[in-house]
Amino acid sequence: MSEHEEYEVEALAIEVSAQPIELYKVLKIANLVSGGGEAKFAIAEGYVGVNGELEQRKRRKLYDGDVIEFNQEYYVVICDQPVTEPAEAKPKKEKKPESPKASSQQSEPKKANTNKASAQKASGKKPAKPAKKKAAKAEQKPTRDQNTGRRSISF
Repeated sequence: MSEHEEYEVEALAIEVSAQPIELYKVLKIANLVSGGGEAKFAIAEGYVGVNGELEQRKRRKLYDGDVIEFNQEYYVVICDQPVTEPAEAKPKKEKKPESPKASSQQSEPKKANTNKASAQKASGKKPAKPAKKKAAKAEQKPTRDQNTGRRSISF
C-alpha cells in the first residue's frame, strides 16, 4: 500500500457555522461526546483521526471538507461560509502623541517649588507623623496565647 491511496467511505456530515473551527468543538456539535472535557480527553488519548492521520491537538483548526474518524465512523465538516481568521483577543494599543502642554513644559526652565509638599519631596525628608497613631497601635497589640503561641483576634 502506498501513502496516497484513496478510499471511498461513507461519512456523516457535520454542518458548522464558521470556519476554521477547533476539533474538540466539532465533536461537541456532532453530539459525539457529552462535553468539551470528554472531547479533549478523547483527542489526547488518540481516539480521533483527521484526514486519515491520528490527531492529538485538541484545538486543531478544521476547514470545509476535512474528514474526522471517531469510534470507527467517519464525519465530514461542511461549511458554506468563507474562511475567517479570529481577531486577536487583545488589540494592540497605539501610543498617544504627547500633548503640546507636555512638550512646552520640557522646553521651559523649571520654576522653584513654593508649597510645603513639593519642598519636602525635593529635600528628601518625610513629613513628621503624629505620635497618636503609634500609641493607639501599641495599645491594640494582640497578646499571644501561651499554650499555642497564636495571637488573639479582636473584632
